[in-house]
Amino acid sequence: MPLNLEIVTPEASIFRGSVDSVELPGVQGEIGVLPMHAPLITTMNYGELRLHNAGSTTNLVVGEGLVEITGAYARILTDMAVDVESIDEAAIEQALERAKQTLDGLKPGEQQEEVAAVMASIQRCTAQLHIRRKRRAV
Repeated sequence: MPLNLEIVTPEASIFRGSVDSVELPGVQGEIGVLPMHAPLITTMNYGELRLHNAGSTTNLVVGEGLVEITGAYARILTDMAVDVESIDEAAIEQALERAKQTLDGLKPGEQQEEVAAVMASIQRCTAQLHIRRKRRAV
């Protein structure tokens, strides 16, 4: 019996289909989900999400989000989901550098919304670089 999985970002539905299992970065550590998993609603951190199906694995970098598991169905709502193989390291490094420069130009205690947005960008870039480099080394 497969696990029905849906991964959705604000921009698009990233994945909808059946998998054998999924591993995701929960806030309290990695969570493995198999078909007929106990019902669970939890939050997810930036990190690597692995989809296992028919002997192959798909690796995604995901952002913060919510996970709902209801037996044979899992739904992941996240702010980012990117296939590790499609990550352009040079472009991400440039984006990270721009974000750091922007952060340096902000005054402490002011523009808190802009600081939060820049910090989120730094987290997204850092997660993508870390997972891409880890997967390249494997």
